[in-house]
Amino acid sequence: MILRDFLRSFIGLSRNMIKILKFEGGQILVNDEIVNVRTRLTTGDQVEVIFPMEERAPSLKPEAIELEIVYEDDFILIINKPAKMPVIPSMTYPSGTIANGLIAYYDQLGLDYTAHIVTRLDRNTSGLMLVAKQQFCHSLFHKVEIDRYYQAIVKGEIQEKGGTIDAPIGRDPDSIIARTVRKDGQKAITHYQVIRHNDESTIVDIQLETGRTHQIRVHFAHLGHPLLGDDLYGGPVEQIDRQALHCVSLAFTHPVTKEKLSFHSEWPPDMASLV
Repeated sequence: MILRDFLRSFIGLSRNMIKILKFEGGQILVNDEIVNVRTRLTTGDQVEVIFPMEERAPSLKPEAIELEIVYEDDFILIINKPAKMPVIPSMTYPSGTIANGLIAYYDQLGLDYTAHIVTRLDRNTSGLMLVAKQQFCHSLFHKVEIDRYYQAIVKGEIQEKGGTIDAPIGRDPDSIIARTVRKDGQKAITHYQVIRHNDESTIVDIQLETGRTHQIRVHFAHLGHPLLGDDLYGGPVEQIDRQALHCVSLAFTHPVTKEKLSFHSEWPPDMASLV
């Protein structure tokens, strides 16, 4: 087998990662000698891959932000994100983000990594999120199935015990932020189960099959049951000042160690106080 096929089939490197190794300062060694990807391997060869130093965006500054790290190894982090904290800097929120805190944390450990977010959460959504430490590990997650479970409190009483919302989502032409259900949108599928309800609201357990922007919020607003606190999509704001949405569970097979991992997060106080 040639080295290129070994790196792709057995290590899981993408074509793009192999290009980075070849053209952006990385090295591939076989038995301590620098080689090209057409080198033919034999039994007993030792392959070493050296990735180039990662470059951080100039706008991404380290900030001493306390992060609730649920799990960490050499390749990944699981963070329990609070509500009202953006994940990455933007024009609206240039600082105070999860990414700024990550950079400061890496600097403290003497690591030259930048922020590689695998499962991103909206600013006002709380709960578990997955971060890859290096570009290499981030690239491996494109083949990993990640089970993400959320819980939300929505307006009104959902009569059904559960169901699937299969409705494509695209940009709302009347807004630069909002999304809406539209025929020409991207495929979006949300599965849900009702946990409990009364006349005023319903607690739902949610699993995403796809991961579109604002998917849960858009889908339940489309059903006529917007999330409590979600003023962008018509949710009432009298009881909570952000969408009542929390990522309670993440489960996946580690792309490097192949270990099956699962994590759980309890509701934060602002959601728990509603029940």
